[in-house]
Amino acid sequence: MQVWCQQSPVLAGSASLAALGALVLYFAEPAGYGKYLESLMPVGTRLPARAAWFLQELPSFVVPAGILARQPCTLFGTPGTVLLGLFCAHYFHRTFIYSLLTRGRPFPVVFLFRGFIFCLGNGFLQGYYLIYCAEYPYEWYTDMRFSLGVSLFILGMGINIHSDCILRQLRKPGETTYRIPQGGLFTYVSGANFLGEITEWFGYALATWSLPGLAFAFFSFCFLGLRAFHHHRFYLKMFEDYPKSRKALIPFIF
Repeated sequence: MQVWCQQSPVLAGSASLAALGALVLYFAEPAGYGKYLESLMPVGTRLPARAAWFLQELPSFVVPAGILARQPCTLFGTPGTVLLGLFCAHYFHRTFIYSLLTRGRPFPVVFLFRGFIFCLGNGFLQGYYLIYCAEYPYEWYTDMRFSLGVSLFILGMGINIHSDCILRQLRKPGETTYRIPQGGLFTYVSGANFLGEITEWFGYALATWSLPGLAFAFFSFCFLGLRAFHHHRFYLKMFEDYPKSRKALIPFIF
């Protein structure tokens, strides 16, 4: 069955992502999970972190992967399919690797539900746009925007995975003690894992040169950047010996 691009849902979805990002900055409160669970969230139904992260991230992989699976199988696909493949690669890791390795605190079901809906909508938006709306010539593979964007995406994903690995090693299974992360980009910023993911999505926005990609990058910057800021403030209050030269998100700047 032929699917024709409808621009209205693409524009509405992109505008919604940008608006959500702006609201996050306006309220300036960290989402109530992890470090902020007890102070921002009353006791309620919670799931183990591994199960919660798996369920929350799953739609962001399954939905675009399902759209990809409907496309003709070729060794080296169109630029749109390759770019959507990068999106799926990130969420494959988040769903099937990160979620099974994390040692985070129990996760509130209310945030799981919100995250699930977000991932479902964003996964559909990115997949729908890249496969049914985007029109890339094969020369896009040699375009500077594609090359630089994909390079930033891979770099950011590497930083994100490495930083998550450092954070996991701070605790033994079952521990909830906080320690100062050391090594990698944590030498320079408190939110190295967040910086990596933000870099990924701005690389993705550049490589796709799309409104949905830009809107998602903006939302990620707002949500994760604010979380990095609160993490930095948390560490400064908890640890008297926390490195004073370390910034929140951007080395040497912020």
